[in-house]
Amino acid sequence: MEEYGSVKEREEGLEAYLSPIGAWSLSVGTAIGWGSFLFTTTLYLEKAGPMGSALGMLVGMVVMLFISRNYHYLMNEFPAAGGVYTYVKKVFGYDRAFLSFWYVGLAYLAMLWANATSVPIFVRNFFGDVLQFGYLYTVFDYKIYAGEVILTIGIILLTGLLCMKRERHAVRLMVLLALTFTAGITFCLGTALMHRDAAVFTLQPSFIPDQDIFSQVVAISLITPWAFIGFENISHSCREFKFDRKHSFSVLGVSVLTTTLLYIFVILLSISAYPPEYGNWLEYLKHLGTSGVGVKMLPPFFAAQYYLGDAGLYIMAASLFSLVLTSLIGNTVALSRLFYHVAKDEVLPDKFAQLNKRRNPENAVLLIMILSVWIPLLGRTAVGWIVDVLSIAAVIVYGLVSAAAYTLAKTQGKKTERVTGMVGMAVMIVFGLLQLFPEILSYDTLETETYFLITIWSVCGFLFLRNVLHRDYARVFGRSVVAWIALMGIITFVSLSWMRHMNQNYADKTMEEIRDFYRGHAPAEAYQMGEEVYIKKLRDANATDRMHNNSFVLLLIVFSLGMFFSNYTIVRRRAEETELELNVTKALAYKDAMTGVKSKQAYVDTLNLMNLKIQDGVMENFALLVCDVNGLKHINDTYGHKAGDEYICAASDLICQHFKHSPVFRTGGDEFVVVLEEQGFDERQECMDSFNRQVEANVKEEGKVVVSVGLSDYIPGQDKNVHDVFERADGLMYKRKMHLKSMGARTRE
Repeated sequence: MEEYGSVKEREEGLEAYLSPIGAWSLSVGTAIGWGSFLFTTTLYLEKAGPMGSALGMLVGMVVMLFISRNYHYLMNEFPAAGGVYTYVKKVFGYDRAFLSFWYVGLAYLAMLWANATSVPIFVRNFFGDVLQFGYLYTVFDYKIYAGEVILTIGIILLTGLLCMKRERHAVRLMVLLALTFTAGITFCLGTALMHRDAAVFTLQPSFIPDQDIFSQVVAISLITPWAFIGFENISHSCREFKFDRKHSFSVLGVSVLTTTLLYIFVILLSISAYPPEYGNWLEYLKHLGTSGVGVKMLPPFFAAQYYLGDAGLYIMAASLFSLVLTSLIGNTVALSRLFYHVAKDEVLPDKFAQLNKRRNPENAVLLIMILSVWIPLLGRTAVGWIVDVLSIAAVIVYGLVSAAAYTLAKTQGKKTERVTGMVGMAVMIVFGLLQLFPEILSYDTLETETYFLITIWSVCGFLFLRNVLHRDYARVFGRSVVAWIALMGIITFVSLSWMRHMNQNYADKTMEEIRDFYRGHAPAEAYQMGEEVYIKKLRDANATDRMHNNSFVLLLIVFSLGMFFSNYTIVRRRAEETELELNVTKALAYKDAMTGVKSKQAYVDTLNLMNLKIQDGVMENFALLVCDVNGLKHINDTYGHKAGDEYICAASDLICQHFKHSPVFRTGGDEFVVVLEEQGFDERQECMDSFNRQVEANVKEEGKVVVSVGLSDYIPGQDKNVHDVFERADGLMYKRKMHLKSMGARTRE
């Protein structure tokens, strides 16, 4: 595990500037945006009523506190930019870190796009059609106007420039905006509570009638990862804290509590007042789709105006606009730090890891702007589908963070963090299963198109990973196939969910067309065909559509499998190249450069292997021949070191000539060891006698090489290791050296 100290933090490059309130504003401001403020609250009410929504939010708050504790723990262990990417990388490696980057990046981009494209909706509701000029086209029943596109692009560029050039000013603005919407929403609800006729006192109906209360609360709890995603964005900026990271849990905890209360406040405010033509808040919500545009379309705004007049409307409008801006700034800051850190690992081009003179990742912000400026051309409907992917992306990200916290805490023996990590993992697994298989609760949580988008994004993950592998010169990716299997699993399960939803949609459409036929509402040509022919045509069309869907899903899965094995092939080929390089390096390390025999490193490795065999009781017979060259010092002193080197080489050749079937190791300047096994062991005495005769002959001739040797056999049961054999052979070698000296051979002395 890498330790982070002051040196490492200086290398990180980012400068500390975030105060506790600045971090709080980033957290709350990113978690709550346009969709969270308006559509989520009405969605909650439609699914669970005010009491069910409040209880579901409180359950979600508890879950998020566990997640907060996991983030706090990991932030203090790994205080670097990158958030979940860094934590998963440090605990599980680069492959699973890529998985976290891929989905948290999508989550932050989706939130950024959603809030940027909500600005024209804001203008529509409060200023009418002033921007609806320059009609371009209609996509998914949403009309695209040049005026709204220009405004959205302008908001994206202004936010990017602010975060790029004046990020400290951006955070100061975040603080002001966060305090504005917190105070504004709280004030409006407080005013409503002062009116005794407010429906909030009765909460009628408290839940959705004729539906199971438990299922309603669970349904809201399932949405909470979607509702809270972004609160953890300060983990990407923890290197920029001006306060002790030990207080990060307090900041996150207060942020989660604030976010929960604001959601509940807006829910209660939304039901506290409704137009007089409706009997209760539920009837009012059911008719929102027919209310056109304006205040009636926005329940919390209607209630604020009901109690405070136009002043209430202005307060809520300022609060909503503040929420949109904080989400834009918060997501830009978080994404830029994420892109900056992954670029340092070469997941993205390294130019995005560069800092400007203010030590701000300017190029990373520029990348966010490039990825975002074309989004207004898709239309709000498509963006809404993209935003829905947060439900699954949040589960994946929080699940990975919890798994990292649990694994690290288990290694370090930290009980509290181990429990919070385990709880976070378990809850996210349950949430993920219910997202993929909503029929468990008979409750759909995602649009059909959302499943399709997640599938496509996941498939693109394999394609992007291939590019990363090609640029991975450090070879840190491709070591964990588990991450790839997880990505493959996501593609398979989500694509099958999309197929199931599409087939159900086609079946429902077919049944509705059959009902229309019997009601007399079918096209005239249907009755001309006749009942049997028409119904058969509908069924055939349904079967064809199902076949196309099934074929498309099969194609996606096969393509993903192809990418899986293609990436695996790259990693396998790279591993083979690495192994070859290691073998070449090992061969060079195992060869003595001067004599050409085996090196001391080769001897050490051989020795270790032989010792293991002795310990396991499987070592066969062997002997060691310890050799020492006589008179090397005299040669060096008299003729120079070049002559001494030649003398050593001659000694090496002499040893090799007589012990042809055994490896020779040069273990020192003038020292050699021969390991005799199998044929070399069987012929050891003959070779020894032949060698000694040659050496004794050399003693009589000036300049001939003289080598003293000692031979000893391994004695099973007596010798505990190779060193015991070496010691006996070394002792015999010194006796031989003295004998050769008596014959006239030179020694070191």
